[in-house]
Amino acid sequence: MKKIDWYIFKDFIFTFIYCILLFTAISVVVDISEKTDDFAKANLSAAFVAKNYYVGFVPFIVSFLFPLFTFISVIFFTSRLANRSEIIAILASGTSFNRLLKPYILGGILLAALLWFGNRTFVPKANEIRTNFELKFISSPGQYGNNNSNLYMRIDSFTYCGIRFYDTATKSGSGFFMDRLNGTKVAYNLRANSINWDEAQKKWKLSGVIERKIEKLGEVVKQDTARRLNLNFVPEDLKRDEYVKSRLTTNELRRMVEMEKLRGSEGINDLEVELYRRDATPVTVIILTLIGAILASRKIRGGSGIHLAAGFAIAALFILFDRFSTIFSVKGNLPPVIAAWLPNVIFGMLTWYLYRRAPK
Repeated sequence: MKKIDWYIFKDFIFTFIYCILLFTAISVVVDISEKTDDFAKANLSAAFVAKNYYVGFVPFIVSFLFPLFTFISVIFFTSRLANRSEIIAILASGTSFNRLLKPYILGGILLAALLWFGNRTFVPKANEIRTNFELKFISSPGQYGNNNSNLYMRIDSFTYCGIRFYDTATKSGSGFFMDRLNGTKVAYNLRANSINWDEAQKKWKLSGVIERKIEKLGEVVKQDTARRLNLNFVPEDLKRDEYVKSRLTTNELRRMVEMEKLRGSEGINDLEVELYRRDATPVTVIILTLIGAILASRKIRGGSGIHLAAGFAIAALFILFDRFSTIFSVKGNLPPVIAAWLPNVIFGMLTWYLYRRAPK
């Protein structure tokens, strides 16, 4: 990289950091103003809230607005360069427009890699801190309870089980049953009055067990006071709340998607969209970086104001496309991988169109 590349690259990164600090501070202030009554009702100190909530909230809001931060920072500093005629001077010196975009591409790739790594590991851990606090102190009582009723799942290709009532807090339930099929007929049935998770042995403890095996000569029935089984699920798999997908690391989320597919569960598209989006969003950062650089590199009447207005309009369209594709996947039949990557494809074509039209 030459001096001009480092000049643009450092300006890009410093402006990005400035945007993050500014918008994060604004987001925290707005969030505090909305939740002050909840903090006061729960009699929480400022230190407790900062340690147990905003430590998780800040990474969440940064990752959520990361592409927008990148887009605004690129438009802001590139427009400033254009207004000072520095872009014109660079191009007039013989530097091609493609060469001018090199530091932007490198900066976009660096930020995209940072977001990709954060979305896979760090941000889910932060979301766990944030959501646990919200469930305990912010959500309305009973809005997200610990109780799940009528759980039903497939353990493997031939075995199904269900729990009539399950408490995620105590990791215990009642009305457990398990059926194993032989073709279209039930060959094995097990029922238990209660089911509890044994933390020491990492197995499920069943109480009041009645086991039935259907054989050619008749039915064999056994009864046990207690029995421990190594079933193909753990207590974390039985939790059902709107935050579960954001609290899982990518490997945990991938495992959950595979398990839910095996069980034949409904609503898997929501989990799959989240899984694919964790790879698609970093690419969004690169696309928006290029769009911002191409738009703002042209010196126009109105200066940065026009560039920022155009930038916000494009960002709003991107968010709109993203939400529509998600809804069509979760509520309709749009494949999750297409829902996650469709906005990138559309705005990738827009990037190519703007690049072809850009004065060079």
